[in-house]
Amino acid sequence: MKTKTKVDFNPCIIIPIYNHKETIPKAINCLKKFNIPCFIVNDGNNSETVSVLDDISNNHSWVEVIHFPTNRGKGAAVCFGQTHAFQQGYTHALQVDADCQHTFADIPKFIDRARKHPEALVMGHAIFSDSVPKVRYYGRYVTHFFVWIETLSFAIKDSMCGFRVYPLRFTVKLASSGKIGNRMDFDTDMAVRVYWEGVPVSNIDTVVNYFPEGISNFRMIGDNLLIFKMHTRLVFGMLLRIPKLFSRKNSVIKNE
Repeated sequence: MKTKTKVDFNPCIIIPIYNHKETIPKAINCLKKFNIPCFIVNDGNNSETVSVLDDISNNHSWVEVIHFPTNRGKGAAVCFGQTHAFQQGYTHALQVDADCQHTFADIPKFIDRARKHPEALVMGHAIFSDSVPKVRYYGRYVTHFFVWIETLSFAIKDSMCGFRVYPLRFTVKLASSGKIGNRMDFDTDMAVRVYWEGVPVSNIDTVVNYFPEGISNFRMIGDNLLIFKMHTRLVFGMLLRIPKLFSRKNSVIKNE
């Protein structure tokens, strides 16, 4: 009997989607040149978007669409996609958004960094153009401030950027724990908890485009309340981990 060869780096792409039917075809057309298998998680989309996703699935053999019958939130979609990908033998998942705000040309940088450091969480550090609303731009720094407190570190430059590569052997366990936020609190919640688990972080500067005419699924009251509750939980969680966090070494993989 032949011994199965262990695969240390086998990446895929995960795209959570909720009613971005106009932009997802463009995203797929941009991604196909990278020759990386892709899982699109249909998070309870409307019938028009489902029709677009069916067309993508039928015409792109490297894309698999996973369906949720009802909307469960970005976090739930990504967690489900991670678990599915890990079960299929993938070791890492590149998360990108369906609205084409991320700079897909930077994908080789993310993949190369993850290949060199397969144990790390490779995170995008968003660089915005002048088109981003100032309230959103400065509002992000509130979360940055809390994350620095919650990790007792400046290791995570931008916990809110959804452009990142997850090492699945670490994140799938967290994804199935029921502790991670299911909606817009997900990206920050996952980043902090992965850091708590001792996973090193690598940050990559990347331009994030803001389109005023784009569709935003952010619920101003509901999601801000979820984020407030998340930071409350994480701050208390940090207090229990102070000795461990202060003893961390080599938590950041510097740019190469």
